[in-house]
Amino acid sequence: MNPAKQTIVTNSTCLIGLEKIGGLDVLSELFDPVLMTPYMQQEFGISVPWLHIQVPTDMGMVATLRMLVDEAESASIALAYELGCAIILDDRRSRSVARNLGLTIIGTIGILVKAKTTGLIFSLQPILDELQHQGFFLDPALRAQALKITSELPNAQTASV
Repeated sequence: MNPAKQTIVTNSTCLIGLEKIGGLDVLSELFDPVLMTPYMQQEFGISVPWLHIQVPTDMGMVATLRMLVDEAESASIALAYELGCAIILDDRRSRSVARNLGLTIIGTIGILVKAKTTGLIFSLQPILDELQHQGFFLDPALRAQALKITSELPNAQTASV
């Protein structure tokens, strides 16, 4: 474990998306350890040496969260809560549940923005293009916001009202 990097729990959506574009290692460059639950491992289906499997201990919390989100996400949220660490979530409902528990949340696009701002990737736009080409849903407003944060969005003309 690298003391300069923070612990994070990830979901399978992020892993699948990054794996499809060959960007999976960005996670291990930004975070240590990177944790996932066995449920997420089943959804992801690929074993990666730096990706650690951990089971949440509070199964009562998992069961309670299961009333709000699916089994895999409920276990991930419970694990992040137990460890007091950030969580990677893209699903709106899951993000809402995690936010209500006070968790720090980052999405797949947030990971890529962080990778760009820390110099791990040169340009965000082609990566977002490839993610979308691979079937990853990306809200146009989120895309524009990410490109603006990373200074890759051309200055848009603002209409006078």
